[in-house]
Amino acid sequence: MRRPYHRPEASGPASARAAPAGPAAMTAGLGAALAGLAVALAGLLAAPSADAAELPIFDAHVHYSHDAWATLPPKEAVALLRRAGLKRVMVSSSSDEGTQKLFAEAPDLIVPSLRPYRTRNEIGTWVRDASVIPHLESRLASHRYVAIGEFHVYGADADLPVMRRVVALARQHGLLLHLHGDVDAVERVFGQDPGARILWAHAGFASPPEVRATLRRHPMLWADLAFRSDPASDGRVAAEWRETFTEFPNRFMLGTDTFSPERWWYVPEHAAWARRWLADLPAPLAEGIAWRNAEAMLAARRPPIAP
Repeated sequence: MRRPYHRPEASGPASARAAPAGPAAMTAGLGAALAGLAVALAGLLAAPSADAAELPIFDAHVHYSHDAWATLPPKEAVALLRRAGLKRVMVSSSSDEGTQKLFAEAPDLIVPSLRPYRTRNEIGTWVRDASVIPHLESRLASHRYVAIGEFHVYGADADLPVMRRVVALARQHGLLLHLHGDVDAVERVFGQDPGARILWAHAGFASPPEVRATLRRHPMLWADLAFRSDPASDGRVAAEWRETFTEFPNRFMLGTDTFSPERWWYVPEHAAWARRWLADLPAPLAEGIAWRNAEAMLAARRPPIAP
């Protein structure tokens, strides 16, 4: 059964509390947010950063889509990412041109991922749109990527022909799959390709026990914590998440999820918030979540299949 796209309410960093709860709210607040964004970013870029000298971060969940380019040109976007002390940033965009703009500006920083969407409006339709496949094949033939995604897929939709071809393309090119979906979708993809590597966006918005159970079944499944505030509050890691991180010290990583232009405003704040709660963990565990796990995930790449 197809499940509606949704984001949970958040109560952690101010960025999560201020983020819109759904499409209608996002539209209502977008004009005001964009109006102040340029001024706010100018201040952010000019201010010195104490965080940049602290724990480096690999942000595994960033988008630079078509509605962000005019407000935040590539040079300024890269400056903002560096100011936040980000070590590397995995970027996917609607359309992929946004990712290529950032990669051209900072190939040392940007890790390109290929999103199937040509516009954000395709989030709910792409998995039934056969034209997505030649688009992906064309981009894969002309650019370098580490992953396909982030894409949204739920339940039995993961067995549709378009999604099956995406899984096959990832196998062919030795790429990670950045999957936003439920446990059922994750299981179906591993059923198609038991050797797949999946980065589970938002840890599926699942509870820590469900996340642990899914990770136990699949050693090549990682999870990003983008747009989740439940792992920590006031700089202290929640007990269930501490247990989860301790059992799987090599499987979690950070993400901001700049799903709309105004979310770029919060990249430095989010990084600072993450550093505060990571300081509540043992140093090796904190470093893993901050950046080492993402690097190891990419290093685990399967070789492409020879043509």
